[in-house]
Amino acid sequence: MLTLSKPLASFLIFKSSLIFCNKLNTMEFGTKPISTIVSGAHRITNDEASISIQEWHGWGTSSPIPTMVTQVIDDLKLLEQNSDAHMVFGGNHGRLMGDFKVQEDKKHRAKYQSLNDSEKKLEFYSARQIACRLLGSRGYLCQKCWVPLEDCMCSRVKCCSLWNRMRFWVYMHPKDFLRQNNTGKLLWQVFGIEDATLCLYGISEHEDMMWNAFKCSGKDNVWCLYVNKNVATKSIQDTFSLDFIRNSEQPEKMANNDGSMNFILIDATWSLSAAMFKRLKERANEVWGEDMPCISLNMGVSLMHKLRPQPSWDRTCTAAAAVGLLDELHLLPGFNSFGLDKQAEAVEDALEVLLEVLTNRRLRMGRSITRRERHSSNIC
Repeated sequence: MLTLSKPLASFLIFKSSLIFCNKLNTMEFGTKPISTIVSGAHRITNDEASISIQEWHGWGTSSPIPTMVTQVIDDLKLLEQNSDAHMVFGGNHGRLMGDFKVQEDKKHRAKYQSLNDSEKKLEFYSARQIACRLLGSRGYLCQKCWVPLEDCMCSRVKCCSLWNRMRFWVYMHPKDFLRQNNTGKLLWQVFGIEDATLCLYGISEHEDMMWNAFKCSGKDNVWCLYVNKNVATKSIQDTFSLDFIRNSEQPEKMANNDGSMNFILIDATWSLSAAMFKRLKERANEVWGEDMPCISLNMGVSLMHKLRPQPSWDRTCTAAAAVGLLDELHLLPGFNSFGLDKQAEAVEDALEVLLEVLTNRRLRMGRSITRRERHSSNIC
């Protein structure tokens, strides 16, 4: 039988204890070490766990606070009152942490399973994502640019007026809400929240607001920018002919402010965008009895490909899609007098600022700024 010396035995016991602690840490918090989590964690007291209408609007919307988001926040407050754990947020995307996370996770899963209606399940899922990100990002992210306060880029973004016949709808997945590298937010930073409107996927108040606007404009004035090999699309040239320009400039439409051109930009990861487009398609068939018309663009590689891994190089970020749309429209007869090229340039400039800010932040934190390669066979 092998006999260990006392110093060696003590070392092995100490090492085993560290391994055991790391296993416990991984079980409760994921793969992040405790020191990393604690340093970025912050507690939200019960009194602080509320969102005012002013704070909600500060994040980039003019809508009322969604009812389900308020309900989720109230549930979080009630859970903290009835438990011995504190509401603590930290890490990426304002995630819940610690014992409170374990208790809340059990409770929200049980509530989700108790909902019989798929629409209610989706709204609860979306509202929970949004509520946690709102509370977890408070005091950390700038409300306007969604970048950490020490790296705020607001002073470097130049505002610009969008052509008054156009309106962007940033149809955003809740997992992209308050993401630092999200680019859809740049559209309302540049054009304002009335010309580039946030619509959160799964939130009934937001989706109803968007579809009410579509009904006012008419089905012939709504398009989705969505590139998918399984979806029929038309080019800008095919969609906007001279006949369209003549028909859209009828005096009665201009006087009633109807007939605005509405462009939906799906703002999500590519893996999540299919479900979002399916939802748009189903709503279009319900409202108009027709599929949602889609537009394809002649896009190059987006600037954000340098930092954000994409499934392939032919896919682009939300802001770059808006730039491509404005540029292609500007080249068409009848559209070249609206300054669309200057509006595209303003968004592209903001995109460059965001890339620079995120790159500098990653370098300062010792993180990689090299894009992870995916599906390299698609790269020419």
